[in-house]
Amino acid sequence: MISVEHPDGPVEAYLEVGPNAPAPGVLLFMDAIGLRPQIDTMAAEIASWGYTVLAPNVFFRFGSAQDTSPDGPLDTPEKREAFFEGVRPRLDTLSAERMSQDAAVFLAALVSRPEVSEGPIGVVGYCMGARFATIAAGDHPRLVAAAAGFHGGGLVTDDEDSPHLRIPTAGAEFAYGHADNDRSMPPEAVETLGATLEDSGLTAINEVYSGAPHGYTMADTASYDEASAQRAMRTLRGLLDRTLG
Repeated sequence: MISVEHPDGPVEAYLEVGPNAPAPGVLLFMDAIGLRPQIDTMAAEIASWGYTVLAPNVFFRFGSAQDTSPDGPLDTPEKREAFFEGVRPRLDTLSAERMSQDAAVFLAALVSRPEVSEGPIGVVGYCMGARFATIAAGDHPRLVAAAAGFHGGGLVTDDEDSPHLRIPTAGAEFAYGHADNDRSMPPEAVETLGATLEDSGLTAINEVYSGAPHGYTMADTASYDEASAQRAMRTLRGLLDRTLG
């Protein structure tokens, strides 16, 4: 765990360094459950492929990583639902504008690390983090060459600052793996996202993982689906290797 400087205060972040540093950087945006060992485990796996991974606590304004994460596995639907009652007020503060501002700070922190080589970087987000990743790619087309989102929610909305509206200014290759029957990303939203990617002339994967629940990558929750989680990791590794490797 390291500390990242931010105008609003210090931000805890996991830093995982691969075997051949300095290496291309990857910024990992956590899910709404918080910056916890599961996120570090995922960051470490990505780093083992030959990357330097930074995963910041995007809820830093509400307290430390420990304060904003559960004190144990959310291994039943009841535990997960009870925890999310406290999460929703935090989510309400993460407007597209704030995500854009925070992502810029985190990207600058990543590329300044001595363990990160010069050149383009990748971004990946889970759950709400997929919105961060999409916005970051649109805001930084010359820096972000790979952008991925898994079981993302709210990527397409009716708001004038919907994350998908940043895609036309992006220069990245995208990969999205959507949860099945996800109320936060229904079929019409997936279709709109795909059309936006196609109209923007960007190379992209935009898939729905059949039978996969929202949160399927998170092994410390009741939503975990091993086959879908492994598929997401294979998709992400292929994306990063094609664009950064």
